[in-house]
Amino acid sequence: MSTPNLTPLKTYRHLFFDLDHTLWDFEKNADETLRHLFEHHALGRYGTFTVEEFVGVYSRINHALWRLYQSNRISQQQLREVRFVRTLAKLGVPEAEVPAGISEQFTHILPQKSAVFPFTHEVLDYLRDKYTLHLITNGFQDIQHIKLSSSNLTAYFQEVITSEHSGFLKPDRRMFEHALHRTGANADESLMIGDNLECDVLGAYNAGIDQVYFNPDRRRHFADITYEIGCLSELKAFL
Repeated sequence: MSTPNLTPLKTYRHLFFDLDHTLWDFEKNADETLRHLFEHHALGRYGTFTVEEFVGVYSRINHALWRLYQSNRISQQQLREVRFVRTLAKLGVPEAEVPAGISEQFTHILPQKSAVFPFTHEVLDYLRDKYTLHLITNGFQDIQHIKLSSSNLTAYFQEVITSEHSGFLKPDRRMFEHALHRTGANADESLMIGDNLECDVLGAYNAGIDQVYFNPDRRRHFADITYEIGCLSELKAFL
């Protein structure tokens, strides 16, 4: 595992943040949404699985589908169509009994949730007076701005670059190059902050951009990274 580096290596002008799992607390917001859907559709009537099992199975299946999506092996539509069918099938619910519209309801309710990671607003308040802030995300374009509005994050960011807008998915270096071009930033004056070693750290590295690996769970790894933090408040130590 690389030793976290919190010594500023250069002067940055543009900071690019990932959104889900970095600023916006996807797991907490998804958990609340899934529990609501479990009750709304009375999934407990089957008596064969708990709400905790429903949330856990969905999370594992959704993560696996996102990995396929990020490697361009399935489409956005396919991801949305199959995630609840596969979740409930795993729990013993026949496909014919999967509640109509449950995936659409999830997509509608989830981005209205507002949970963010600790110190998100405090750190962004500190950074926006010193840097130009942007977002770069693989999240679906139709819900990213709702998430930002719901969590009071919109005003912090000059540009919101999505994979759908750029035509590429992180970690493809072309998405980062698109972001640099769109924002007028140079790679050597830019810094990428994200939670995903492959999508955020490796993708930025391949585009010549320094990286901050946000690793709140202190996962072991052997990646060569520029900086590593376990809490967003640590950004203030070197930015």
